[in-house]
Amino acid sequence: MTAVVLDGIVLGLQFGLLGVGLTLVYGLGGVLNLAHGQLAVVAAIAAALALGAGVPAGVAALGGVLMAGLVGLILDASLMRSVYRQPTEGRVLLGLLLTLGVSFVIAGFLVWQFPIEALSLNIGGGAVELLGVRMRRGSLLASAIALVAGGALLAFFRLSTLGRAVRSVIQDEEGAKLVGINPASIRTFIFVLSAILAGLVAITRSMTSPVPVTAGIDLTILALVVTVVGGLGSVPGAFVAGILLGIVNTVSSFYIGQYITSIVLLAAAALTIVLRPSGLLGQRP
Repeated sequence: MTAVVLDGIVLGLQFGLLGVGLTLVYGLGGVLNLAHGQLAVVAAIAAALALGAGVPAGVAALGGVLMAGLVGLILDASLMRSVYRQPTEGRVLLGLLLTLGVSFVIAGFLVWQFPIEALSLNIGGGAVELLGVRMRRGSLLASAIALVAGGALLAFFRLSTLGRAVRSVIQDEEGAKLVGINPASIRTFIFVLSAILAGLVAITRSMTSPVPVTAGIDLTILALVVTVVGGLGSVPGAFVAGILLGIVNTVSSFYIGQYITSIVLLAAAALTIVLRPSGLLGQRP
C-alpha cells in the first residue's frame, strides 16, 4: 500500500502543476483554457524531435518547455486579446470556444505530422529505497522538479513585486490600474507562465511514462478536474487537489482497474463540488 501511495504522490505533484497553470489563467483572465493539455503535448513532441536529432536530453527538455511558452505567447498575442476585451459573461463563453478550437487545430496538426511520436525520458541508475519502497530515479527526479517548481511559484506570488502585482490584479483589477499596474501585461505573463508549466508537466510525466501525441485531451480534462476540486483561482488548492487525486488515481488503478479510474476521479470531483462548491481551498462567494 505504501508503494501505491508514493506512486500516487508522484503522479499528484504532476497533476498539481498542471492544475496550477489552468487556475492561474482563470483567476486572472476569467478564461478556462481548453488548449492547456495541448501545450503540454507541444513541449513533449518538440523535446522528442530534438532528442531524435541528437540533442542532449537536458537541452531537449528545456527546448520543449520554451516551445510551449512560445506557443502560449503567440496565442495570447492573437486570439486571447479579443477574449479579454469581452465582458465577464462573454469572455467565458468566447474563451471556451476559441481555446477548444485551438486545441483541435494543434491536436490535428501534431497527429498529422507526427502520428507515432512520443516523449519518454529514461533516467538511468538503479532504484532508490524510500520508506522501505524501491522507487525509480525517474519518479524521484520528476517529484523533485515538481516540488521545486511549486515552491518557487508560492515564493514568487508571496515575496516578489511581480507576484504581488499578479495577486492584486486577480483581487481587484480596477484598483491595480490605479496604482500603475498594467493588467494586460500581467495577463500575458501569466498565460506564458501557464504554458511553461504545462510543458514542465510533460517533461516530468515523460520520466515515469511516455507522453504520446494524443495525450492533450486527457491532460486538459485532468487539469480541469484538479482546478475545480482545488478551487478556481487557488494555487495551493491546485497542488492539494492534485496530490489527493493522484493518490485516488493510483489506488483506484491498483485495486479496481485502469479502465474505470477516470470515472472514479470524476466521482471524487463531483463529491467535492457537492460538499464544497468553491473547491477545497477556493474562496466562498
